[in-house]
Amino acid sequence: MFMHTGFIVAALLAVLGSGQSRAAEPCDLSTAACLRAHYSAPQAQWPPAQIDAGQPQQDLAPLPILPALDPARVALGADLFSEPLLSQARDIACSNCHDPQKAFADGLRVSPGHQQQLGTRNTPSVVAAALIEPLFWDGRSDSLEDQALKPIEAPHEMAARLPEVLHRLNQNPDYRQRFADVFDHSPIDSGQLASALADFQRSLIPRDRPLDRFLRGDTTALSDQQLQGLHLFRTKARCLNCHQGAALTDQRFHNLGLTYYGRKYEDTGRYQVTADPSDVGKFRTPSLRLVSQTGPWMHNGLFPNLSGVLRMYNAGMPRPHPAAHQQNDPLFPQTSELLQPLGLDSDELAALEAFLQAL
Repeated sequence: MFMHTGFIVAALLAVLGSGQSRAAEPCDLSTAACLRAHYSAPQAQWPPAQIDAGQPQQDLAPLPILPALDPARVALGADLFSEPLLSQARDIACSNCHDPQKAFADGLRVSPGHQQQLGTRNTPSVVAAALIEPLFWDGRSDSLEDQALKPIEAPHEMAARLPEVLHRLNQNPDYRQRFADVFDHSPIDSGQLASALADFQRSLIPRDRPLDRFLRGDTTALSDQQLQGLHLFRTKARCLNCHQGAALTDQRFHNLGLTYYGRKYEDTGRYQVTADPSDVGKFRTPSLRLVSQTGPWMHNGLFPNLSGVLRMYNAGMPRPHPAAHQQNDPLFPQTSELLQPLGLDSDELAALEAFLQAL
């Protein structure tokens, strides 16, 4: 395990007369001192990231400062997010599945909706949703406004009819006045409802995480073990291929070998939106923001702990082979070639998991 070696780091780091840091001298990157020396330099001088050709060539980035939101609209959206009037039976709110106490996920493999019907996909956190597009596991919405209304009318979720929801809100004096104050016209319509819910979700940016502090220059924000995990994330573990930038996603769709094609729990993913055979079994790369708090993981909630997720990636993920009757099936899904056995040992897996705690 890495030991704290701040005095060695200081010796390895040189400071120019201009006050700018030089790149660290060549050293053994398997040691804590060497890693901290390299990663204490400006990010452009970090060890090269390992990203495959064809993938966006983007490193990690701190969360950006987004355009200011109207506080009254965000507050209205926050109340609507927790409002059961938006569901058919007046018993389910957005916050039932996107619980603020659970990093805006719900801790369940799949969520119960109207009349306790279970969905087929894990509820993703809406943290950092402002940085993600398209939305939903299958990318069926291009904007937060479009996304915000879909669960309200989904039969297995809130199961309401939008005209009835708008009627309820317009009959409520408090909501009628608040919408009029925010949008300066009435009656309440679907565009206003979508806008308020979307702006509330845009406000859910997890500021001041250890990774962001580190990227902004606080070289003490990550422990030695987390720093080892950062290096692995960018190099040997190949995570940066898909989890990059400020949102920690490439905004693309990949097949991880978990489609269950032709079996119980089959989910063809992106194909349901595009009807493109190459999209069978593909799902949008999720953001890793607050990932340690949003389990269980994967589109189907298959993994109850992060260590299991990392072990599966370390093995290269499943690569199902077609049965005899599937040999000529043009829809048989193919696991992404980005996934490869990694050869990480137990200490490296522990370091990678420790780094995920910092996101």
